[in-house]
Amino acid sequence: MGNRVLVVDDEPNVVNVIGDALTREGFSVLSARDGAECLQKVESEQPDLVILDVNMPVMNGFKVLHALREREDTRNLPVVMLTVREQRGDVLAGWTAGADLYFTKPCNMKDLVAGVRRLLQAPAKV
Repeated sequence: MGNRVLVVDDEPNVVNVIGDALTREGFSVLSARDGAECLQKVESEQPDLVILDVNMPVMNGFKVLHALREREDTRNLPVVMLTVREQRGDVLAGWTAGADLYFTKPCNMKDLVAGVRRLLQAPAKV
């Protein structure tokens, strides 16, 4: 398997759709259901990239992103925000917090996979 991607969303169907698309493209997929579990998995599993929802229980995605950017070992970990939050202020909050990409749901899976590939500089599966 290729690069490890952690998909963080409290909706199992969203995790499954994204996970299936990434797995078909050669990525290894991990998952977490909330922000606290995300931070635990980042530490224990050391993924190469995180796809992060905003609206989640325990800790929202903006707080998770702030926490990741504050830590020396995760400061440069690529993070893709994937959320229904499409208001200008929300998008700006994501960029300001340090998101590498910001997609709104529903998003085109080909665009998401291409963004992940670009951030990881992973070649396309032939």
